[in-house]
Amino acid sequence: MDSQKQQNQKVQNPETQVPKTPQMNERDFVNDVLSTEKYMTASYSVALNEASNQAFYQDLAAIFKETQDCQRNLYNLMFQKGWYSLESADLQKVQQSYQQFSGYTNQLPPH
Repeated sequence: MDSQKQQNQKVQNPETQVPKTPQMNERDFVNDVLSTEKYMTASYSVALNEASNQAFYQDLAAIFKETQDCQRNLYNLMFQKGWYSLESADLQKVQQSYQQFSGYTNQLPPH
């Protein structure tokens, strides 16, 4: 029962209220930019995997880092204002996953 109760707990700060109008509010704008930044970091990641020129790769990596940092700052802002919530992880499931995947390390080639 405790496991199920813990599973349904949200991790969230008190929500900063914004006007409920047809016009975009602060939360809408931040959420829109956050979504864009997430999309951009995913796209830059693909580009980094396929960049064949080292100088181009380094430029992309720098842009990716700036974009990822911006995404993280937006996420932190939304979480701080209570506009982004997370589900609390069930400790037993986390431990089971850790045990399962740590067992895979012996299947990897030695370094």
